[in-house]
Order: sequence, then structure tokens, then C-alpha cells
Amino acid sequence: MTQDPASTILPTVSIVGRPNVGKSTLFNRLVGRRQAIVHDEPGVTRDRNVAVAELEPGRPVQWIDTGGLVAEGDLLGINDQVREAMRESDAILFVVDAREGLVSGDRDIAQEVRRLGKPVILLVNKTESRGASGSAVEFHELGLRDPLLVAAEHGQGFDAVRERLAAALPQSELEPAPEGVPRVAIVGRPNVGKSSLVNRILGENRVLVSPVAGTTRDPIDTMVERGGKRYVFVDTAGIRRRAKVTGTPEDLAVLMARRQLERADVALLVVEAQQGITSSDLAIAGAIWEAGRAAIVVVNKWDLLDDLSRERLDMSWPRLEEILSRPPRLNLSAIHGRGVEKLFPAIDALRDRFELRVQTAELNRLIERAVKSHSPPTLNHRPWRFYYSAQVSAAPPTFMLFANRALPIRHPYRRYLENRLREELDLGGVPVRLVVRARKAAETAKRSR
Repeated sequence: MTQDPASTILPTVSIVGRPNVGKSTLFNRLVGRRQAIVHDEPGVTRDRNVAVAELEPGRPVQWIDTGGLVAEGDLLGINDQVREAMRESDAILFVVDAREGLVSGDRDIAQEVRRLGKPVILLVNKTESRGASGSAVEFHELGLRDPLLVAAEHGQGFDAVRERLAAALPQSELEPAPEGVPRVAIVGRPNVGKSSLVNRILGENRVLVSPVAGTTRDPIDTMVERGGKRYVFVDTAGIRRRAKVTGTPEDLAVLMARRQLERADVALLVVEAQQGITSSDLAIAGAIWEAGRAAIVVVNKWDLLDDLSRERLDMSWPRLEEILSRPPRLNLSAIHGRGVEKLFPAIDALRDRFELRVQTAELNRLIERAVKSHSPPTLNHRPWRFYYSAQVSAAPPTFMLFANRALPIRHPYRRYLENRLREELDLGGVPVRLVVRARKAAETAKRSR
């Protein structure tokens, strides 16, 4: 069973129109945050971008930003995604461009939205100049109710939009978000099968799939239920190293993907079996680790693996395993569905470890054993001495150690203690954070009395 967050109880509004008329800017204004990617290049929005935000106080609405409808040359299947969004909606915001004036593409879309028999609000965008607003009269030809003049870039005209929508939409109430629902970010290089994996998990063509690298750009959150448990999957744009992405919409998508990692508990790093582990995969793994998120490595297209590519994968795997500290690994085929259902128990198990809390007495015993097994270093001509420790937070597990002096961040002994804790507590794929504080021996003795 799949379910968009609150979709059964929230009215839905889709924003449609030709490419580059300002739909994503309008969407960002309505939801009150920069969630959609805005760029001058037509066709930047390709998947449906979904957000829940209040139309007015106490009245939440689900908003859908869509890709631009085109009359021909829709090689990526964007039109099908837009039409599906319109069918799901309770009302439609149809956006046109005052600067360009009425064009044939606007007439074609007007015919489509009229056939749906749903409330349609015509928004004439980019009317900040007097000349543009004066030319808006020609859009009456579309046969829709009196158009509203807006300037999404400058935030003009939105009170009228909200008032018109409030009259057109049914009332709704937003259920509180379920507590303890794992948030799972799906990350990886472009064209490794992230969208195919999401589609397989959801059992529907919810995310646009295309063999063209970089097709998925906007994030989509979707609630999924399996075995009576709920999960929120965050499908992210392909993450690339910044050095390889400059001045393009993908550059903006990289920044958003990193933010998605920060919102997640568990990251599914999707790699391609035939390619082995690439430098881009390693860069993404580093981003996961820097964000402090638990990681599962999903080796996709496993069914296409041959002897040569298997050898390449085996040779390149240790470096990834080192960065992510022996993460769980799942071999699967997103296209054929083989191995996909193993994801859910793996996510449950890893999230439990990610939120692990250890009793203080047990933690001190573990560290004392580690110190006895491997003698501490000498720092500034004095031996490092451990006093006691306590867990200060979970997700990821973070422990504070008190000693006679601090350990440098990249000191090998700090790494040794992290690895021992990870091994003893079964935290493969989970970041372990150590905060080492210097405390004088006399103060420590006083605290222990």
C-alpha cells in the first residue's frame, strides 16, 4: 500500500502551464519555502514536486508543481505526469505568461483543463510592468473565469489567488504526522536507477523514469506502508561532486539533495553493479557520512552483472566500505523487483541501531576494555588517560569521553575507539560520534565520590 502524506484528507491543487511561465516560482511562494528548482531554462521541473502548506491559517492544502505541458517532442513523458497530477487535483492553477501573450500552447492546455470539469483558476503571471498587465485582457479568449494578475517573482496578487482557492476547495484537516516514521533518502549518481527503485517500491509510475541522465531534479516525499509499518521515502536528484556541476540546474539539485540527507534517518546509496564503485559514488558516501546518516548500499542492476564487472565491483568495494564503516549491502534489480522487499527489514534494523542508546555502565565497560586492549597514545609527552564516558544523544549515537586531555579530531586512537564501539554495538553503516573533553584528574575524582 502506498500513500502520499495526508493525501486522503487534504485537498490538492496542481499548478500547470507551458514550460517557463513561472510555475515553480509560484509554487515556492504558495508553500512559503524554496522547494522547487527555479531556473530560466525551460523544462527544469520534470517530476511532480509535492508539498503540504496552509492556504490560510488552519487550512492545509497539498500543492503539486508540474513540468511544462508541450504540444510535441515530449520525449521524457512529462505530459503524462502533468495529466496524472491534474486528475488527482481538486482545483487547478493554470499559469500563462503576460510578457509572451496568448499563444497556441495556452489554448491547447485550456481545452484540456476545461474537459476535466474541475475548478480552474487562470493566473496571468509576470504582470509587474504596466505594459504586461495591460496585455492580459487577451487571455479572456480562453473562456475561463476572469483571470487573476500575479507577479510570482515579486509576490504580487497572491491574496486574490488564496481567496479564490479558498472558495473553490473543500475544507480539510491535517492529521498529525505519525511519530517514529523512518525517513529514507534515496541518493546516488544520475542514471543508476533511483527513480526505478522508487517506482518499484510504490508499485506505480509515481516518479518520472527516463534513460537520460539527470532527469530527476526535484525532491518528492511519499509515504509507504509495508507490514503495518510506515516509511517516508525521499527521492532525491542525483548527487554529483560540486567540481563536476557548475552553472546548471543540476547544480541546484545537488544542494537540495544534500538538504534531503539532513532530513533523513537512513540513506540508500544506489550504485550500479556493472560500473563498480566510482569516484562519484565515493563522494556521495562522504556526503552521507558528513551528514551523520545511517547508510545502506543498494547495488542495483545486479541481474546484468557479468564476470568482468563483478571483478570490478569487488575490487572497488573496500574503499566504499571504509568510508561508510561496513554498511549493509543489498543486491537487487529495481526494474524486475528482485530483492526490493529486503529493503524494509534492512531499514528497520539499521534505524534501530541509528537510534541506539547505551547504558552508562555498559558504555564505560566497553571503552575500558578497548583501552586495555590497545594502549593509549602519548600526547605532549604525557600518556592519554581515560576517566569515564556517557552517551549524550542518539541518531547518530554520540558519546562524550572525559580524559586528561582532548584527542585531535583525526587522531588514529579516536578512530580506533569509534571502530571498537561500532564493532561491539553492531553499528555497521552507522556513524559513531565521539566528543573527547579534557578534565583534570582532581575534578574527576571529586565527581566520582
